[in-house]
Amino acid sequence: MTTVYLELGTKRIFACALEWPGWCRSGRDAERALAALTSYAERYAVVAQQAKIPFEPGDVRVVERVRGGTTTDFGAPEQPASADFGPRDHETAQRQAALVRASWDVFADVAAVTPAELRKGPRGGGRDRDRMIDHVIAAEASYARRIGVKHPAPAAGDTAALAALRADILDVLASPSDGTPPPRGGWPPAYAARRIAWHVLDHAWEMQDRATP
Repeated sequence: MTTVYLELGTKRIFACALEWPGWCRSGRDAERALAALTSYAERYAVVAQQAKIPFEPGDVRVVERVRGGTTTDFGAPEQPASADFGPRDHETAQRQAALVRASWDVFADVAAVTPAELRKGPRGGGRDRDRMIDHVIAAEASYARRIGVKHPAPAAGDTAALAALRADILDVLASPSDGTPPPRGGWPPAYAARRIAWHVLDHAWEMQDRATP
């Protein structure tokens, strides 16, 4: 069984799997959000396989509903679940970090086989591959500050800076926590893992979808 929480915006609802960072999809209502989540199970299985974690999602069970905000309606999950503020033991922290690392690996694999120019959206919009890669990396530098990791956004092609940023992110995510609330404006590590992995995978899957004619 997969436990899920719903983040309720006024125009969009996100369904997010609590135990699978990055497996989070949205819809105009709860039914559509849950349908979108389950429809992406096969794609998320690639991430779990990369992390060498068995993935048997089973039925979906909604365990919490949280109120979203403008970011939710814009298209990103912005609210932690109550479970994210609880203690995380060593095994849980290591598992979450492994899934974030796997998300990065999947993104890199997808980017490596994606053409530079992507099919435009219905109104002619959407980033091409390299701009999308830069966007994901810049967002990670911003997200990292929410968990106390302060690096400048790596420049395009600066693999050493990107590796250093991600290593420090993983150090935080892989460390157990006692449930002490984060500083004002900060994120609990469980939510940080979910938000980082979601953003990476959302764009990896977008690249796959927009690479097709």
